Amino acid sequence: MTNRSICKAEKLALIIKKFQGEGKKVVFTNGCFDILHPGHSTYLTQARSLGDILVVGVNSDASVRRLKGKKRPIMAESARSQLLLALASVNFVTLFDEDDPYQLIKLLEPNILVKGGDWDTGTIVGRDLVEARGGLVQSLPFIDTYSTTSIIEEILNRYSLK
Repeated sequence: MTNRSICKAEKLALIIKKFQGEGKKVVFTNGCFDILHPGHSTYLTQARSLGDILVVGVNSDASVRRLKGKKRPIMAESARSQLLLALASVNFVTLFDEDDPYQLIKLLEPNILVKGGDWDTGTIVGRDLVEARGGLVQSLPFIDTYSTTSIIEEILNRYSLK
């Protein structure tokens, strides 16, 4: 079994069960990851350090448009997924079309659920599911130096595109 791939959620659920059967801890996080930046890579490295396998749920293009507006995403879901998988910390990537990952978390049943520090642990979607199974929910330190929105703004300002 490969330890790195982009998978459909149903297939990934089976892979995760196998790893958990071997005693491995599966960490899950999610996001749009529209323009990959150092804040993302630092956050994903920290998330991976909490367990043995890191799974990243990526909002589909349609989901990003609903959440961020009609001009987003900048990069297509296939490109975002490919770049995430290229990071050494990421083992599996899966897409989800909903506005939040609740149903995906319910299907995958990770041991550990993490989000960035801009999320209070009490508001992390799927917390109830993970904690009900004895899992851990954690908010990682927020790195405010980078954001996709600020990168887009900088490009627009620098090249007078506004």
